[in-house]
Amino acid sequence: MGSSKQSARILDTLKMERVRTILTHTYPYPHEHSRHAVIAVVIGCLFFISSDNIHTLVEKLDNNVKWWSMYIAWILVAAVYHLPSFQSMGVDMRMNLSLFLTIYLSSILFLLVFHIIFLGLWYIGLVSRVAGKRPEILTILQNCAVLSVACCVFYSHCGNRAMQRERTLDRKNSNWFSFWKKGDGNTWLAKFLRMNELKDQVCSSWFAPVGSASDYPLLSKWVIYGEIACNGSCHGSSDEISPIYSLWATFIGLYIANYVVERSTGWALTHPLSVKEYEKLKKKQMKPDFLDMVPWYSGTSADLFKTVFDLLVSVTVFVGRFDMRMMQAAMSRVSDGNQHHDLLYDHFSEKEDFWFDFMADTGDGGNSSYAVARLLAKPFIRTLKDDAELTLPRGDLLLIGGDLAYPNPSAFTYERRLFVPFEYALQPPPWYKAEQIAVNKPEVPYGAPLKQYNGPQCFVIPGNHDWFDGLQTFMRYICHRNWLGGWLMPQKKSYFALQLPKRWWVFGLDLALHGDIDVYQFKFFSELITKKVREDDSVILITHEPNWITDWYWNDVTGKNISHLICDYLKGRCKLRMAGDLHHYMRHSHVKSNGPVHVHHLLVNGCGGAFLHPTHVFSKFNKLHGVTYECKAAYPSFEDSSRIALGNILKFRKKNWQFDFIGGIIYFVLVFSMFPQCELNHILQDDTFSGHIKSFLGTVWNGFIYILQHSCVSLGGLILLLFAAFSFVPPKLTRKKRAIIGVLHVSAHLAAALILMLLLEIGVEICIQHDLLATSGYHTLYQWYRSVESEHFPDPTGLRARIEQWTFGLYPACIKYLMSAFDVPEVMAVSRSNICKNGLESLSRGGAVIYYASVFLYFWVFSTPVVSLVFGSYLYICINWLHLHFDEAFSSLRIANYKSFTRFHINYDGDLEVYTLAVDKVPKEWKLDPDWDGEAKHPQELSHFRRFPSKWRAVTAHQDPVQTVRIVDHFVIHRTENIDCDTAFNGPVQ
Repeated sequence: MGSSKQSARILDTLKMERVRTILTHTYPYPHEHSRHAVIAVVIGCLFFISSDNIHTLVEKLDNNVKWWSMYIAWILVAAVYHLPSFQSMGVDMRMNLSLFLTIYLSSILFLLVFHIIFLGLWYIGLVSRVAGKRPEILTILQNCAVLSVACCVFYSHCGNRAMQRERTLDRKNSNWFSFWKKGDGNTWLAKFLRMNELKDQVCSSWFAPVGSASDYPLLSKWVIYGEIACNGSCHGSSDEISPIYSLWATFIGLYIANYVVERSTGWALTHPLSVKEYEKLKKKQMKPDFLDMVPWYSGTSADLFKTVFDLLVSVTVFVGRFDMRMMQAAMSRVSDGNQHHDLLYDHFSEKEDFWFDFMADTGDGGNSSYAVARLLAKPFIRTLKDDAELTLPRGDLLLIGGDLAYPNPSAFTYERRLFVPFEYALQPPPWYKAEQIAVNKPEVPYGAPLKQYNGPQCFVIPGNHDWFDGLQTFMRYICHRNWLGGWLMPQKKSYFALQLPKRWWVFGLDLALHGDIDVYQFKFFSELITKKVREDDSVILITHEPNWITDWYWNDVTGKNISHLICDYLKGRCKLRMAGDLHHYMRHSHVKSNGPVHVHHLLVNGCGGAFLHPTHVFSKFNKLHGVTYECKAAYPSFEDSSRIALGNILKFRKKNWQFDFIGGIIYFVLVFSMFPQCELNHILQDDTFSGHIKSFLGTVWNGFIYILQHSCVSLGGLILLLFAAFSFVPPKLTRKKRAIIGVLHVSAHLAAALILMLLLEIGVEICIQHDLLATSGYHTLYQWYRSVESEHFPDPTGLRARIEQWTFGLYPACIKYLMSAFDVPEVMAVSRSNICKNGLESLSRGGAVIYYASVFLYFWVFSTPVVSLVFGSYLYICINWLHLHFDEAFSSLRIANYKSFTRFHINYDGDLEVYTLAVDKVPKEWKLDPDWDGEAKHPQELSHFRRFPSKWRAVTAHQDPVQTVRIVDHFVIHRTENIDCDTAFNGPVQ
């Protein structure tokens, strides 16, 4: 009882004190700004000083995330303020929303006018040239939003009260922190209750009004006034300036002052650094500007549309009509009577010990491409094999198996996705100019013969992606350039033959988009085999596409010319076939038998930087040219590959944000004709849960029947989706199976779209029945705001009327329609009610557009997670259960990890040692390598002589590829034909 009485006494005291504070407040300095201006300036300065850091933090977010967050915040707030839970708690968000929108629009217009004037002054030379950089619209919108939120927060806590000035400053300050003093009321309850007193002190003292209009007669007609906080006890009206208005003006003034000073003088609060300190700080903050993995499921990527266009043109126009390979053969004959001069290279043949590397399918994500390039450039790689340290020197030769840049060949993709990572890993010579065309290749440094050049060299074959433009970009950047980073490129054509030491050969074949070599290519290699390749020589054959495994998968037969070359010309001398195209590592070795073996080992390694491909889909391959093969190694393993596919269910939307654009539109088109659903009472009025479900599902089925019988738009969208789904199923299946899979796929999407449509309609119907929506028309929020505006924001001087006259009615029309556009649920509900009452014909064309647009704004948000979930589940089922969509189901995941390359060693005995090195996890953050930066540099020194040739290393040292690289496969191919020994380092493949 005593405690209750004490609490009641505290409450009475607190209540009387609050009333007394409001009624007897005294402003002691009528001709000076109050503390609110000082504190606002301090807070504003802190904000603008730290704005660069805030901007940097925001810039790290993906643009999709930023715009999506703003969009979700808009429609969420627009829906939440209609909910009864807030109104039942006495929380009315209408004033805050209307105030926010009014201040937001006013701030945008004011700042836009300011920036236009400032740019005009810069243009005529009245302000410094530093001001020439135009502000970003997004930055202006962000600042206006922050400013508006600050004003709304102030209004929520302090209101727009014009305090009466009767209390002395000493009296006011004496109670600021009195609730902390010990005494009778110093209990936890008393402290809690006196928090309200602190809030009143903050509002009335720290953020007190600036003053009255009589204190500033020049501004009396240009300000908004505060409502008098007397609760009926005051006589007459107040001319106190609105604290909301003064706060807004203060922040606007701070923004303008900050902008003008920064643009005019470059002034900063930090002390200038010395040149040495500045360079050190700059290097510390440096990081590479790598591109992300290609978003294959982007609905807004111009690169992907260009890729599709280039592919269609190449396949329909040029295939069978024009072939760059024939042009190369013709040009070789014209320039030199013997085309072997441009195609055969034997400058490696006299070496005793020779190392070379192979990689393929690079030029996708910058992180993954650089991780592989960094390992290739390293002078030595030290790793463990059988618990013993093994040192593998850098290859004198780098072979790249095609697909140099994704998604299409262009100057941008080649330069940013291929050349930039390789130049960071191993820099080109200081005198090299990339823009210059190589006329007389090979242009060896210092004019030395090619045989005497001891630096790393590179030979490349094109892949299918390199042929999308008819090989133009490949010819320009590979055949007519001298350097890929620090690797010299002597080659002049898209295919070549290399004579290596110990009677080893490398044939690099160009399959174009045909999947086979052309007649001129066949003639060159067949003549070379006949005239130069001995009976006991060994040949490594490189193609981009591993047709031995893709033919098995697609139930097809391609590469007939290659098979003819291997079986009838090489006759067992092909010890190894290598390819990329599939972005994983797999090795198959022949099973010993009595029959002839045309190819001894089959190796796929397309882990050079592109997204990962599965391995478990190809686990059952075992036959080629009538010979049985056994899978000796797979990376990632079959189990890991199957597990990774689960990411389509869990991560599809996270990895493919831009797919929302297409997916949401597809779902909306499917149910477009179903809006609105006017008869929903049979669902809402059922008494049992099972009855609700039965009625709900029955309505969904009726919607499907309605689409088939009466709809035009939805039925058309459904037919197009069925055709697309059927075409999307891989053609390796029969048409019947493709049709079944396509129908099941579309059925899942259609059912999900109908369910979402009905849930949205039920939600709107419930709000209408409970008078939460469609109560007074399209402009409900604006009408309410105008009804209370004069009360809470008095305008005795007629400022609003003057602004309306000067803007020819744009004010308040802009605010009116902005509030209507913001209140999407109300617009949707009012239009829906009109349609259900009078029919769709009652709406004008513009009204119908507004209704369907308002529905789309909410339906799109609900549908995008579902369409990604359904589509991701489809990909998961297909890849793991049916072994379909190996390309589509893993390109969606955009996996940069599991990267590898293969390093070869021709030893003194002529045996070929094969090491495949891999990195399980690719770093995402890089920093300047202090070893690279600290190493002494000579102006004319070639980068391959450096101990630390790569510019960047992982931010976390133990995650750097140099530290995490490991051997995933190791075997030996003996030069002697009858002896063939394989040693699998990673054990048997499960």
